[in-house]
Amino acid sequence: MALCCVAFGSGCQRYNTSKLNFEHTQQVFAYGDLVASQVEAERGYQFYLKSDPLLAWRFRLLEAEALAWRGMSQQVLALLNSVPPSVYQRFSISILTLQGISHARLHDFADAQAKLSQADEACLHSDEPTCGAVARAHGVLALEQGQFTVARHFFTKTLDIADKKNDRFLKSTALLNLGAVALQQGHFDEAIDWSTSALKLATTINARDIVQVALGNLGWAYYKLGDVEKASDDFRKAAGTATELGDDLYQLRWTTTAGYVLLDHRDYVGAEEAYTRALSVAKRIRSTEDIFNALISLALVYEATGHLEQAQQYAQAALDMAPSDGNPLDELYSSLVKGRLSAIQHREMEAEKIFTRVDRDPKSDVSLKWEAEHALAKLYEDENRPTQADPEYRAALKTFETARSELKHEESELPFLTNASRIYDDYVHFLIEHGKADVALQVADFTRARTLAEGLGLLKTSKAFAANGVDANAAARRAGATIFFYWLGEKQSYLWVIGTQKEQLIKLPPEKEIKTAVERYERALVGPQDVLENSNADGTWLYETLIAPALSMVPKNGKVIIIPDGSLNGLNFETLLVRGPRVHYWIEDATVSDASSLRLVGSSATATKGHGKLLMIGNPLTNNRDYGALPNAAVEMEKIEKHFPSGDRTAYAQESATASAYRESKPEQFSYIHFVAHGTASRTSPLDSAVVLSPSGPQEDSFKLYARDVIRCPLHARLVTISTCYGAGTRAYTGEGLVGLSWAFLRAGAHNVVGALWEVNDTSTPQLMDRFYAELTTGKSPDVALREAKLEFLHSSSAFRKPYYWAPFQLYTGQ
Repeated sequence: MALCCVAFGSGCQRYNTSKLNFEHTQQVFAYGDLVASQVEAERGYQFYLKSDPLLAWRFRLLEAEALAWRGMSQQVLALLNSVPPSVYQRFSISILTLQGISHARLHDFADAQAKLSQADEACLHSDEPTCGAVARAHGVLALEQGQFTVARHFFTKTLDIADKKNDRFLKSTALLNLGAVALQQGHFDEAIDWSTSALKLATTINARDIVQVALGNLGWAYYKLGDVEKASDDFRKAAGTATELGDDLYQLRWTTTAGYVLLDHRDYVGAEEAYTRALSVAKRIRSTEDIFNALISLALVYEATGHLEQAQQYAQAALDMAPSDGNPLDELYSSLVKGRLSAIQHREMEAEKIFTRVDRDPKSDVSLKWEAEHALAKLYEDENRPTQADPEYRAALKTFETARSELKHEESELPFLTNASRIYDDYVHFLIEHGKADVALQVADFTRARTLAEGLGLLKTSKAFAANGVDANAAARRAGATIFFYWLGEKQSYLWVIGTQKEQLIKLPPEKEIKTAVERYERALVGPQDVLENSNADGTWLYETLIAPALSMVPKNGKVIIIPDGSLNGLNFETLLVRGPRVHYWIEDATVSDASSLRLVGSSATATKGHGKLLMIGNPLTNNRDYGALPNAAVEMEKIEKHFPSGDRTAYAQESATASAYRESKPEQFSYIHFVAHGTASRTSPLDSAVVLSPSGPQEDSFKLYARDVIRCPLHARLVTISTCYGAGTRAYTGEGLVGLSWAFLRAGAHNVVGALWEVNDTSTPQLMDRFYAELTTGKSPDVALREAKLEFLHSSSAFRKPYYWAPFQLYTGQ
């Protein structure tokens, strides 16, 4: 390969032509290397200024465009301040467009509109490709002004122009900007669709700066949907690329968004550092929007840390900026922060007036409204005005539920409740403190398994906040069990113990205290130490805290259904340690299973019992080095098959154990479905969790049966058993619980699912499953049968008595 060297001097004569030089600089810019393209363009301008002035100014305009993409609007205007008449006549549309965008970003809106109007006039008499950029610039101006409908119109127009001219670079920017509009309008799943399209196209044409902006916008959409983990991953990637490309504007923006994540995690030192750094850069490049965002963010940090004087200072600075920047949302956001500070400082009348104004302002976006209504509710509660606090809590939740009802994708619904978790927590606490524990339970259950229940048709998607109608005692009667319903709150946690005739409310420690103990105990369970022999302190504390206070309502060897919350989703309650003359696991005293909500409890009692038909898929062949052989998979399949008559079982193994075989087997006809394979659990995208099978086609991932594909195949199975590692998933969403393969099979319609909380052992699992199915064939229910299989391990003298071998498997009951 010949050495490629492009220069503006006399060297490298092979490539020293004006066309090659300019095209190379364009390619560097399109690639997204803004600093390099800016430097190269400036050199081109200087080199050709005397010999070819028009070409020199083409380089200068490219230099200005690189500066504009870096957010250096003042430098752009300085560069284009004095353009020779002959040059202006030739490049007027490009010059006016760049000037218009720069004025828009500096919030000099009148000047921006004047420049773009002149560009419009020039485009009436021209068919230049640059006219597409004029439409885009109008969209940028409208977006900066908060005129989102107008911005959408212009970006849609840009998209049409790009399609007609087959301009893929312009098209990628149009897709990107339509995603930005959707973000501003609060249409977050729509923003994901637009931004994903922009990302794919920009990746195809290798436009790296557009790639990083699309990634960052995706991160922002996921953040607003409540999916902080996925958002953080996208922000990190975007920030790294922006830094590499020298894109100052987006380095600044991803620094700010990283601060939001830190603030949510109460890392106030880290958040303050991020926002201070962002404010410094924003002032340097005179980005009005980003200065405002940094000021208001610093006000939030100082409010949270009790530095009220500094919080007041930054909030007022943001408020002073807002009227001049022409964006009404900026003024409303800064007012909301001012109101919160007034409430903290006991200026209640002032705070009430501000919150009410923000709530009622037609320009408020939906999240501002629910934040203002929540703030009003807290204000009234703190002032001991419960009759006014209650309707404000309900108003905030209705506003939130209306926003949720407008989401288009099930995957967007999963994390969305995170946005209202503090409102629900405050309202549950408020109701209990005012003697309404029964109403609080209805509200708490309303938050549980919403996406699952709606997908199964058990709950209608509604704009209303309708937390009523669930008969908790009837659910306990249907299930023949005592129900433990947990709520982990920031200041106070709760346990409702629900029997067939009565309920009992027990107050528990705050969420953080419980979570810390749970995480330590989970590590101990899979570690080398024997938690039973050592009477593990966390195991006993969790039992004494979460179980013991409720035992008066549990009959001896009775059934208990756990409806967990937060960190409790990953805890197998069977492993908690009971004190007494003989320390033992709680599984010896009760039959324990998990459910997602009261509305889902007990209805599976009508599921088909007896043998039924078995579908078994396992012992696959895979060439993927990430998934080793399972020497005992065939043994497990043989042990399970023997419990079913030959005419009632269908098995796929080795090369026939494929995802397509599952889909084509008509899985809805089977009462039992069993997988023996490797499994993957995705934290950032739980519906990408998968059963690892044999490849079924040329596609790179054809060997995976994804959770999202499982959902598309309706089931009526009494029981699905996922004998894989992490079948239960590793990601718990607020209200929804663990989402992964187990959730997917419940969503598809399975009545019960057995999934694993951690890695499963290839040697012990076939024996456990053999005993499990032996108990099932005697007519025992899945929860009792699984307990009997586990107890056989526990009471043995082998290494399998340790919970590492029997406790990963958890039973989840569905509809």
